[in-house]
Amino acid sequence: MVFNEEVVTQAVVEGIRSVEAAKSTDELHQLRTRYAGAQSELTRVSKIIGSLPSDRKKAIGQLVGKLRADFGRAYGAKEAELSALEEQRRLESEAVDVTLPVDRHPLGARHPISALMEEIQDFFISRGWQISDGPEVESEWYDFDALNFGPDHPARQMQDTFYVKGDKAKDGAGFSGSNMVMRTQTSSDQVRGLIDKGVPLYMACTGRVFRTDELDATHTPVFHQCEALAVDKHLTMADLKGTLNALAVAMFGPDAKTRLRPSYFPFTEPSAEMDLWFPAKKGGAGWIEWGGCGMVHPNVIRSAGLDPDVYTGFAFGVGVERALLLRYGINDMHDLVEGDIRFSKQFAMGE
Repeated sequence: MVFNEEVVTQAVVEGIRSVEAAKSTDELHQLRTRYAGAQSELTRVSKIIGSLPSDRKKAIGQLVGKLRADFGRAYGAKEAELSALEEQRRLESEAVDVTLPVDRHPLGARHPISALMEEIQDFFISRGWQISDGPEVESEWYDFDALNFGPDHPARQMQDTFYVKGDKAKDGAGFSGSNMVMRTQTSSDQVRGLIDKGVPLYMACTGRVFRTDELDATHTPVFHQCEALAVDKHLTMADLKGTLNALAVAMFGPDAKTRLRPSYFPFTEPSAEMDLWFPAKKGGAGWIEWGGCGMVHPNVIRSAGLDPDVYTGFAFGVGVERALLLRYGINDMHDLVEGDIRFSKQFAMGE
């Protein structure tokens, strides 16, 4: 390579002029690569100094060193100037007027259970049904007797039910005798609805229920239910199945559907377990148990003072937590009860 002092000097002079005219640090960095980088004229000259005759090495080395120093001083000065300007612009754009009023108490986020319960209620309201939420402290008659639970039914025992302390102990029962319980199901409000509202009745009962379960990944002692009751003339299992399918579509999309399997519940006859066809099921689409249902037992109709030969009805219940776990792929019940606002905000339900 032939060394030309004028070419190298002119390249550096051009580089210094470009540096002084630069408008941003990004542009400045590109100029450094162009005029002092690995492919620049200065670098190419530096690489051939070792191959020059001895009497030329010193002079060329001094020239290259001076040119590199001149470029470096111009670059450093311009970089400091542009960095200061850009920092000033950034500070101005991020300035906060501390005299303005602020909300130092950030809003929380709506819990997904509350939002889903309202969505379920909206479904029933859109179909002309009533919404009811009875008392959480309920009498045994509404929670058990009126729903055809026999006096020796296992659900009455303390391993399933929270009993409210009373003044007198029930003989041989092992629990205090106020005859009041924390409701084990929202069905307890259905008989009250039949008595108070009369027929025809189309009513959905939503709210908290209580059972003596241990808190783990799939169970909690306090959870939420939605139970629906329809009592009218000429209602059949076909009406029940149509309502279940409509609810499944509303909750899980147009491909959802239900199927029924024979089962037993004291307050329905015939009774069925309800399975949900869940397209988004982990591992592939499939059936998942969702709740219980059936035609209202004649004894329940009679407990409300109605004639079961004239009126028939259907009822079903679904767990809100169960629907939420399925809908969003949540794997642990602890996430629903720990009260971490970050959990609620990820469902875009916060402000």
